Amino acid sequence: MNNAIRSYIGLGSNLENPKGQVQQALQELAALPLSRLVASSSLYATSPVGPQDQPDFINAAACLETHLSPLALLDQLQALEQRHRRRRLRHWGPRTLDLDLLLYGELTLHQPRLTVPHGQMHARAFVLVPLVEVATALQQPITLHQQPLNHWLTAINMSDIRRLNDTGVTATATI
Repeated sequence: MNNAIRSYIGLGSNLENPKGQVQQALQELAALPLSRLVASSSLYATSPVGPQDQPDFINAAACLETHLSPLALLDQLQALEQRHRRRRLRHWGPRTLDLDLLLYGELTLHQPRLTVPHGQMHARAFVLVPLVEVATALQQPITLHQQPLNHWLTAINMSDIRRLNDTGVTATATI
């Protein structure tokens, strides 16, 4: 896709067959308008952040090339969450699907609906580990707050993240 923006999406679910929810969402990301799924990470299991009275999460990361604007991409992600019956009942509560726009090219954006890069990604293993996996497989160096992603991995607790499959990154196109 000429002049497409490379963006990264974090995926998570802990309700109604979380592994299936994330796998289905990856297929649906591949069908977004004006976008192409370039790669997706392995699936990871993690304990919830916030309230602990909920099931563990399944997490992954995906790389998209898109011609959508950041807010148009966010709209598409939120529509996908709604198709998965996402309900926002409690902050950091259980959910059928959570899709976060982590990075949108080199853009830094602070708007009421969207902050890019995602504000907490540097402190969360469930975001960084799959993201680093995708970026490494695509041989794309990514920096966050002027530090490479691997720098942030050394500063976080990674004892609670478990890789669920051994297939590694699935690339859907040659870069």
